[in-house]
Formats: sequence, C-alpha cells, structure tokens
Amino acid sequence: MTIATRTAHELANPALSAEKISAIAQAIHSHIINNGEISNGEHMGSHEGPLSKELIWNFLQARLPHLSEHLYEEITRRVLALATGLGPLQTFMEDELITEIMVNGPGMVLIERAGQIHPTDVSVDATTIQHIIERIIAPLGLHIDRRQPFGDARLADGTRVNIIIPPLAIDGPYITIRRFGARRFPLEAFSDANTTQVLRQLVLDKANIVVSGGTGAGKTSLLNALASAIPAGERVVTIEDAAELQLANQHVVRLETRPSNPDGIGAIDARLLLRNALRMRPDRIIIGEVRGSEVFEMLQAMNIGHEGSLSTCHANSVADTIHRLEMMALLYNPGIPLEAIRRQILSCLDVVVHMRRSANGERKITEVAKLSELGET
Repeated sequence: MTIATRTAHELANPALSAEKISAIAQAIHSHIINNGEISNGEHMGSHEGPLSKELIWNFLQARLPHLSEHLYEEITRRVLALATGLGPLQTFMEDELITEIMVNGPGMVLIERAGQIHPTDVSVDATTIQHIIERIIAPLGLHIDRRQPFGDARLADGTRVNIIIPPLAIDGPYITIRRFGARRFPLEAFSDANTTQVLRQLVLDKANIVVSGGTGAGKTSLLNALASAIPAGERVVTIEDAAELQLANQHVVRLETRPSNPDGIGAIDARLLLRNALRMRPDRIIIGEVRGSEVFEMLQAMNIGHEGSLSTCHANSVADTIHRLEMMALLYNPGIPLEAIRRQILSCLDVVVHMRRSANGERKITEVAKLSELGET
C-alpha cells in the first residue's frame, strides 16, 4: 500500500491517535525528502524556495485529498518540525511551560513541567535520536562520536543541551534539554513580598550574593531575577559555562567558557574569563556558577572593589555553601591557610540565598543569610 492510500485510509478514522499522526508525518517527511519532491532549501517541482508550510500543504492536498483542515495543519506542522527543527521534540521546544526534555535512548520521551516529570505520547527510535543530535551539534561545529562520546551545547535561544552516546550511554544515546529562558520569573515568584523587597534592596546596595541550592532548585532562574534589579546604567559582565542568563539590562557583556577539543587543548575556563572580565571596566560581575578554580579569583575581585557580584553554588544549606567555597578555594590554592580563606569569604561575601525544590516541584527561597550575622562558620 502506498503512503497516499495507506494514510488516506488511516485518516478516515476521526479518532486518529497522536502516535499515528506522528508516524504519518515521519513517513511523509521521509518520502518527500528521499524522493526529492520537496528538497529542504531547494525546490518542489517547479516551485523555487525553501521548504515551507505552503509547499507541504500543496503536497498533502495533491496526494491526500481526504484530510481535514485540522489534520492538514497538524501534519504540516510536524513535517516542518522534522525538516527544520528538532523533529518530534519540536512541539516540546515551543511550549513555554516545559523546562526539561529527556530522551533516555529509544522509546518514550519524558518532559518536566512545573517541576514534575511526565511521560509523553512521543516515542523516538535510534535513527531519529541520531538525526536530532546532528541537528543540534552540526550548526555549532561540534562533534560527538566514539572518540568524544559526550558534550554540551547551547542553542540560539539559550536552551542548554547535554548529549551522551554509547559506549558511555548503555541504553543511549541520551539527550537532556534544559529549556532555561523559555520563561523569565520575577523575584515575587520565589518568595513573599517582604523577602522580595529585602533582596531587591540588597542588589541595589551592591551586596555580594551567592544563590545556593541543589540540582534543579531554581538557582539560575533566581539569579536572573536578582539581576533584573540591577540599575539599567550599570555595566554587567556575565561568565557562564553555558550562556543561560537573559538579562534585560542595556549594558551586558556575555562571556562563555570553552571546553577543550578532542585532543585536550584549547580550553578556556571561568578563571581565565574572570581575569579578563576585570579588565573590561565592570560595575558588576555575574558568574553563572562557581565550581572550581574561579572561586579564589572571585573572592579577590570582591575584595578590591567589584561589589554587587552575583553567582550560584551547588550546596544543601547556607553552612554547606561556605564549606564548599572553602573547599574549592583550598583545592586550587593549597598553599593558603584555611583560616585565611575563611576570613576572605566572610569579609567579601555578604549574603547567601538558599533555594529548595519541594516535592510538588515548587522552587522557593528557604533562607536569606547575612554572613556578617553568622560569624565564623
């Protein structure tokens, strides 16, 4: 049975499932691309121009005259997603409420919405996953293969992608897409009005603030919200491993670290970028996350007049945040006594804001601690 007759027969059923619509779209996409009837960026018959909704619609009408207008729209959208977006994942990419998309190898795709993980009716096979990976990494000039079987990527909208393939991924390939930036949250989304006002004033007063919390606690989202309180005229330099922050300020300079190539050379870490940032006349420096050698550089920068710095740190409490900062500083500066590092932290860092994600997925501030009131930790 041809695609046209099989599809027309299946679409006669008004209760056509989402899985069946997806399968039909994939079959049509493969047919029109493989047979050159619609060549992405080329032509369809005598029509010049890129693959478009109109071209796909004409193709469907010519071959599947029994489709309803709704199904024309839905299948056209899905074919376009396969041709120009992330295929079956594109629908999730367009949903502002989805914060995470998880592909755990061939099979069902999972998503996170409102802090909760949900199964979907979308399934992908190994070939489709490989196609999605190529769509993500090829425009960025990245390579993921057996020599370099994992890597991170950032899409144009700030979305962060982690990919890991066999042999490291036993049931892979695995793709994890963090949809940061799809929605920007105000400070009010994380706490009550009183705490919000305190935090906004701390930012205006140029307090040095670290946001702490566990994985998925909302640290980066809160960091973005805190940065929105920075006065518009100030020059802000941001340093991130993957550029996620979306600041509304007019004067923002964004820097991003670079991993080493497959030969292990060419890496530019946050410590080097921080040293460079100090020469860029910043009013504020924002480090997406302190996790290594940049800790001591950050503390020194705070101590020589670069006030109002913001950052995040993976930690389980305020006290744990201080201990982790001490540990990272000691690890990369073993000749400096712990007591000296501790005094540096307590004298330079003003506030730790701790975040926690509850069982129902809510991300809230649980503590705002002024280090001057904590004394020696």
